[in-house]
Order: sequence, then C-alpha cells, then structure tokens
Amino acid sequence: MNKDAGQLKTLIDAARRIVFFGGAGVSTESGIPDFRSETGLYKAKQEYGRSPEEMISHSFFAREPDVFFHYYKENLIYPDARPNATHLGLAGIERAGKDIRVVTQNIDGLHQEAGSGTVYELHGGVNRNYCVKCEKTYDLGYILDPANCAKEGSDTAYVPWCGVCGGMVRPDVVLYEEGLDGDTISAAIDAIAKADLLIVGGTSLVVYPAAGFLNYYHGDSLVLINMSATSVDSRADLVIRRPIGEVFAELGY
Repeated sequence: MNKDAGQLKTLIDAARRIVFFGGAGVSTESGIPDFRSETGLYKAKQEYGRSPEEMISHSFFAREPDVFFHYYKENLIYPDARPNATHLGLAGIERAGKDIRVVTQNIDGLHQEAGSGTVYELHGGVNRNYCVKCEKTYDLGYILDPANCAKEGSDTAYVPWCGVCGGMVRPDVVLYEEGLDGDTISAAIDAIAKADLLIVGGTSLVVYPAAGFLNYYHGDSLVLINMSATSVDSRADLVIRRPIGEVFAELGY
C-alpha cells in the first residue's frame, strides 16, 4: 500500500461520520466519459454543431426534444457500465461498519449498484424517468426501447412516450437552467456539516452550486483525491494526485 493510501485508511478507521463527495472522475474509470472534456466538447460540436451545455438545457429539451434525446441516449447513458474500484471500495467501507454517506454529481447510479446505502444524487439519475403529464415513473429500459419511442402522428425517433397518457417521458436528471432538488441539497449539506471526515474525489470543484457545499464542512480531516489541482487544495489535510480507483483498490475494504 502506498503511503498516501495508508494515511487515508488511518483517517477512515478513526472517523465516526464520513462523507464522500465525488464527481465525473469517479465514473470515467467505469468507461463513462466526462462530456465536459475536450473530447466530449469536440464530439458535440462536430456531430450536432452545439455545445453539450446547450443540448442538455431545459430550453433545448422543450424546443427540440428529438435532438435532445438523441444526444442524451448516445452521450449520457451507458447501460453496460459497471461499478469500479472506487464505487466498490466505498460500499466496502460501509459494510465494514462505518457511517458513510455519498454525495455525487454523477447521474449513472453506479454507487447504488455497488451497494452504497445512502447516496445523494445532486443532479438526479438516469435510472429514473417520469411522464411530464401524469408523472408515471419508468425505468431506464423503458426509454431505451424503440417501441416506446413510436407515436402515431409523430416523426420523432428518440422521444419516449408514456404508456398511460401518451405524454412525453423525461429523465429525472437536472438539466441546465433547472434548479437542484431542495430536499437532496438539504440532506447532502446536513451530512457534510455533521461529518468528521470528508473525502473529495474525481472532481475539480468547478461546478456550482455543488462545489460550494464544501463550505459547510468543519470536521477534523479533509482529503482530496484528484489528478489536477483544485481551489481547496490548501485547506486539505491530505492531497492525493493519483487515479482514484487505484487509491481505493489499495485500501482493501
């Protein structure tokens, strides 16, 4: 075990309440690319002539739902992705008897799949979908089934329709121009405020308001695991500049 992983394990073993705050870098090791990366931006511009931020905005969803769902299904949904060492390590810490909560900016649901019991999804999740008219809920498989995207009198090919009322089914994710869920924000902030160990991983802390949640932390130890520098490195008790999955694999939980 590397020295930095050993230091992290010592902090975890001593902590009473732990919060892990994660970003896109957690899921890239499961093969889910960060759509904000240079590659993601280039692909969006080349194929659609627009930025990712525009295409997953509320106004674009309302204006051009077929293009929205085409982009969304091709670039934000990865049904074959599986939990990696970070997801599994966090669930292992919980199985070891530690009180650990996960606050994630990701929408892929891999923390729950790995076995983490308390996960606050700040930006929603692709596995939950609902009809905008009658609010009936649907799973991911429903919106990916082409049979549910065919509607008489409509020339769209990607938009899923409700099997009850015929309304449009949308993902339960927070689009640009939409606010975060108030209950999720409150629960995440409360967990961070009560933690005595906060581990931040796979995020450069540039997406707000989520990144501002760290201001509520006043616990004993702050750990940052990220390949690049962040704005709060100077506040951290331990900074690890290695792939996050590599670090969690060494912990042995």
